[in-house]
Amino acid sequence: MIRQYVLLLLFITVACTAQTGHSALTRLRCEFRENPLGIDATTPRLSWEINSDQRNLKQQAYQVMVASSLADLKADKADLWNSGKVSSDQSLNVVYAGKPLGSGDACFWKVKVWTSDGKESAWSEPASWSMGLLQPSDWQAIWIGLDSAFAGDKPTDTFTRLSARYLRKDFHLSKKIKKATAYISGVGLYELYLNGGKTGKDVLAPGPTEYNKRTFYNTYDITSQLQQGDNTIGAVLGNGRYFSMRGNGSGLPPITNFGYPKMICQVNVLYEDGSTDKIVTDNSWKVTAAGPVGANNEYDGEEYDATKEMPGWSKPGFNAASWLPVQLVSKPGDLLVAQMNNNIRVMDTVKAQQIKEIKPGVFIYDMGQNFVGWVQLKVKGSRGTQVALRFAERVNDDGSLYMANLRSAKVTDKYTLNGNGTEVWEPRFTYHGFRYVEVTGYPGKPDLAAIEGRVVYDDMATTGQFTTSNEVINQVYKNAYWGIRGNYRGMPTDCPQRDERMGWLGDRAVGARGESFIFDNHLLYAKWLQDIEDTQKPEGSVPDVAPSYWRMYSDNMTWPAAYLIIANLLYEQYGDDQPIRKHYASMKKWMAYMKDKYMKDYILTKDTYGDWCMPPESPELIHSKDPARKTAGDFLGTAFYYHLLTLMERFATLTGNTADVATFKDLGEKVKTAFNKKFLNNDGGFYANNTPTANIFSLAYQLAPEAKQQQVFRHIADKTLQDYKGHISTGLVGAEWLMRTLTNYGRGDIAYQLATNTTYPSWGYMAKEGATTIWELWNGNTADPAMNSGNHVMLLGDLVVWYYQHLGAIQPDPAAPGFKKIIMKPLVVGDLKKVDAAYHSGYGMIRSNWEKTDNAFKWRITVPVNTEATVYVPTKDAKNVKEGGKPVADNKDIQFVKMEDGYAVYKVGSGNYDFHD
Repeated sequence: MIRQYVLLLLFITVACTAQTGHSALTRLRCEFRENPLGIDATTPRLSWEINSDQRNLKQQAYQVMVASSLADLKADKADLWNSGKVSSDQSLNVVYAGKPLGSGDACFWKVKVWTSDGKESAWSEPASWSMGLLQPSDWQAIWIGLDSAFAGDKPTDTFTRLSARYLRKDFHLSKKIKKATAYISGVGLYELYLNGGKTGKDVLAPGPTEYNKRTFYNTYDITSQLQQGDNTIGAVLGNGRYFSMRGNGSGLPPITNFGYPKMICQVNVLYEDGSTDKIVTDNSWKVTAAGPVGANNEYDGEEYDATKEMPGWSKPGFNAASWLPVQLVSKPGDLLVAQMNNNIRVMDTVKAQQIKEIKPGVFIYDMGQNFVGWVQLKVKGSRGTQVALRFAERVNDDGSLYMANLRSAKVTDKYTLNGNGTEVWEPRFTYHGFRYVEVTGYPGKPDLAAIEGRVVYDDMATTGQFTTSNEVINQVYKNAYWGIRGNYRGMPTDCPQRDERMGWLGDRAVGARGESFIFDNHLLYAKWLQDIEDTQKPEGSVPDVAPSYWRMYSDNMTWPAAYLIIANLLYEQYGDDQPIRKHYASMKKWMAYMKDKYMKDYILTKDTYGDWCMPPESPELIHSKDPARKTAGDFLGTAFYYHLLTLMERFATLTGNTADVATFKDLGEKVKTAFNKKFLNNDGGFYANNTPTANIFSLAYQLAPEAKQQQVFRHIADKTLQDYKGHISTGLVGAEWLMRTLTNYGRGDIAYQLATNTTYPSWGYMAKEGATTIWELWNGNTADPAMNSGNHVMLLGDLVVWYYQHLGAIQPDPAAPGFKKIIMKPLVVGDLKKVDAAYHSGYGMIRSNWEKTDNAFKWRITVPVNTEATVYVPTKDAKNVKEGGKPVADNKDIQFVKMEDGYAVYKVGSGNYDFHD
C-alpha cells in the first residue's frame, strides 16, 4: 500500500487494484498532515506509503497528479500539476512543482508508483489540501475586541480574573451555497459557532505563540453549517496565555501580558452560480461579557454560571440589544499565519475508579490515573446551586487533596446550576493535571458516573507500541506515555498542574527523540522551533522558556541546546530538513553570541542550571549541596558547545553554507583541545571532578581521546555500581546520554539494572510508590513540595530512546534520515525474555518482536517497503541462524555482511522475516 502525504503533509490512502497483486498506496500526506485545510506552504511537500508484504520491494518511479477539482482529478485532468513518470525512489517530501497556488485554492491529488518487481500500481484514492490566505491583502477582516475590563473582572490583581467575551454578528446569504470557509484567530483562545453549533472538534485553539511576533489562524470548512437566508456567526474568547494569569507581586518570574482577548474572522462564501461573498469581523459586530463563563484561567480554573446562559445567542433572531459594539483593536503582533500543526482535542476519556466522602458534603474521586484535561460533570439540582471541583495529583493521609505542590494555582472549576433537569457541563478555557477530584456543593450524593475524565492534548497519532517481559519496564513505559501526552499543549510543557506549565527548553532536548517513537510529534516540535526563534533577542540570546511567557534569559548552553538538537532529531527521525534550513541563520547567530560573550581560551564559561535535579545526598533535599556530586557549569557549557559545533558543521553542509563548514570544524578542534587540556585528568583517566555526568559527555560527544575512552568509561561503570549502589547518579542533563553510553560501551547490563530498579533513586521507584506518570524529582515523595511536580518528563532522559533503539531494535540510520535505512540491533540482556516493539515511520510500520529461551533466540521483524535494514542477529555462529526455518545462507533475500561482537550482521530489504538461532 502507498501512503501519500504533503508536507504540510497531505495523507491520502490509496488502494491498489488487483493488477499489481501485491501493494497499495496509503497515508497520503501534505506537509505531514492528511487532507489539511488552509496551509500557507506555497510549494507543499507530498508523501505516501507503499504497503506490501513482498520482500525487497522498492519504488523505482512515481507519478503525481494535482487538480483543482475532484472531478478533474478522477478524469486524469491534472490542471495544476502532472509530474509525469519520475524515475526516483523518493516517497517522502516530494515538492509540489506545479502551477503557482493562490489563496483559498483547493487542490486534489493522487499518486501511483512503479516498483522494483516491474509492476505499476493503480492510482491511489484521492487526497486533498487547501491553501490559506497567503497575503495580508487577502484579509478584509479587522481585529476586534474590547480593550477594557467588565464588571467583576480583576485585571490588575495578583490573581487576575477575566470573564469570557461573547461576540456575534447576523448576516444574510442570498443564494445557494456551494462552499464556505472560515479563517479565524482568537487570542488567547476561541470557540467558533455558526447558527447555534460549535465549529470543529478543536479545543484550546489556536496554538500558543510568541504573540507579539506571530499569531496563528485556523481554517474550517463550514459549508454544512450555513444556509441560504439568515445566519449568525458567534465566537467565545477565553484568556489563554494572551492575558496574564498572574499580576505583579505573584513571586513568579516576569510574566508577559499581551493584552485583552481579541479576534479576527473571515468567512469566504462561494455560491453555486460562481459569485462570492465575505463575512468579516468589523465594527458591526457586538460583544458582551454577561454570558455564563464568568472567569477562566489555566492556573485557576473556570467558573460557569448556567443561570446566565443566553439561549440562541449564536442563532438568527436573538435579541442582542443590550450587547456592546465591539472596538477595532490593534493586531497582536507582526504576523498572522496559518497554523501548520494540529490543534488540541479531547483525545481520550477516563472513568472514575473510586469515590469517598471524607466529611459531610466533601467527595474525593480517584480517577486511577494522573492525567491532563478536565472532567465532564453530570448533575441535577435546584437553580443557583453551585458545585465546585478541585484537582490534585495526590491526597493526604486523611484523604483530602494534597495541594502544596500546586503552589498558587487554585485549580478550581465552579458550575452554577440552572435547574433544568439533568445538566451536563465541562469547561472550555482551562485544563488541570490531576488524579484526584474534590467535589463539593453537589446536591445529594454523587455516584461514580457523576464525573468523567477528558484527556486533552495535541491531536497527534500514537505511532509506537512497546511491551516486554519485565513488568517494571512496562509500567515505567506506561507512566512515560501518560506523562508525555499530558505535557503537549501546543508546546511541550514542563508540568500541567501548578502555576508554571512552561516550555522549558532543557527538559526536552533528548526527551523529544524518545517521545517521537511514541507519538507523531513532528509538527509540534517544528512549531516549537519557530517559537524559539521568535523569542530570540536581536543580539542572539535564546531564552530558557519558549514562548517567553516567563521572560527568562540566563544564557545557558544546556537549555537552548535543545534548539539545535531537536532540529537534528526532526531530520533524522522524520527526514525533514526544513527546520534546519529555516532556522540556520538564527542558530548561527546564537552560537556566535555565546562564543563572543562567554568563551575564554576556547572554554565556554557559562551554564546556569548544571545537571539539574540529580539525586541529592539526603532525601529531603531538592538539589545536592555536595560539590563532589555536581558537574561544573564551564565543563557542561564547553562540552555542549563542542557538540553543537558538530551539528552546525552538519547543518552547514546540508544547507550549502560551505564557507561555514570549515569555520565550525576549525573552532571545534580548538574547543576540543582546550576542553581536554582543562578537564581531562590524564593520570586518573577521568574528566573534571569525575562525576558520571562529566565522563558520560566526554564519551557521548566524542571529546575523549580514543586511547582514554575505555578508562573514562570504567569510571562511569565503577561509580554507578559502587558509589551509587547500582542506581541513577544523574539529573536531567546527564540522563540525556546515560543509557545509550552504558550500552554503547558494552555495559547494557548496567543500563538494564537502572531501568528495572525499584529502590530509590530510579524510575521503578516512582512506579512502586504509586506514580502513574513521571516525577519531577527522583525523591518526589520526600523532598520539599515547592518543586515537586508529579507529572514531569525531564528525568526520562534517553530512557525511551533506549527502549526503542536498543531493547526494541528500531533505530534510524543517521546517514539515511527518516528511516530510509534502519538499524536493528537488539540488546538481549539480564532476565529479559521478550520485547515487542513497533514504530510507524514515514515509510510504514517497523516491527521487532524477539523472544529468548534457554535454547533459542526467535526474532520476527517487519521492514517497510522502499527501505532497507541492517539486522544484527545475536548468535555465536552465523551458521546457526535460520530464517523461516531454513539456513540464512540459502536465502537469496538476505545478504550476510559480517560477524561483529556476538552478532551476525545482515542486509535485508522490505518484508517480514522470522529469524531463529
